[in-house]
Amino acid sequence: MIYPLPEGKRNFVFLGEAGCGKSELAVNLACRLTAGTDPVHLFDLDMTKPLFRTRDLGDALEKAGVELHFEEQFMDAPTVSGGVMRLLRDESAFTVLDVGGDYIGARSIGGYAPLLNRPETAVYYVVNPYRPWSGTLERLDQVLTDILTVSHLRFENLLLAANPNLGDGTTAEDILEGVRQLEALLDGRWPIRFAGAEESLVPETEPLLPCPVFPVKRHILYPW
Repeated sequence: MIYPLPEGKRNFVFLGEAGCGKSELAVNLACRLTAGTDPVHLFDLDMTKPLFRTRDLGDALEKAGVELHFEEQFMDAPTVSGGVMRLLRDESAFTVLDVGGDYIGARSIGGYAPLLNRPETAVYYVVNPYRPWSGTLERLDQVLTDILTVSHLRFENLLLAANPNLGDGTTAEDILEGVRQLEALLDGRWPIRFAGAEESLVPETEPLLPCPVFPVKRHILYPW
């Protein structure tokens, strides 16, 4: 099953540890939303790293019909793009927030918690089971606790998204094995809402996954 867009949701948030692939998922969801007639706004709120951020895809996103918002940084100074609150309240637009990694990045959305905890917002917590820091339940629990503490989001509103990829060369078996590992780790404690898979791998993985698959077109590419 291909993951359907949640009904009644206007705002989408992607959280998770650095390197889990949440930016790629956020970009793909934003592009998918352009199939409708309402404007789509994507906010790059990543203040934790200078590489592979959605702001580097400005031209491609503009061509796709997505309006990109971000604030230029000086060194590692914390900055947040304006307009987030206004667009989260706008019932005639879609808003996607790509939040920086760990609790450091999650601080940027703490002030929006009253809006993000509303029913019209879908908050995805992205886990890549192949990242070394996602290998134990204790580590996942600690990171999630830290993120919830600074963001003031409610755990019961979070949707778990699996993103089992190894970069270039990821195979269908890698996707399936990664989901199996994450399911075993969680042991029924938290359902996986979808698993991200590169578009070409969807025909092989979709029939075998225990959860819907989210097709991913790779936009954020390594320069080497």
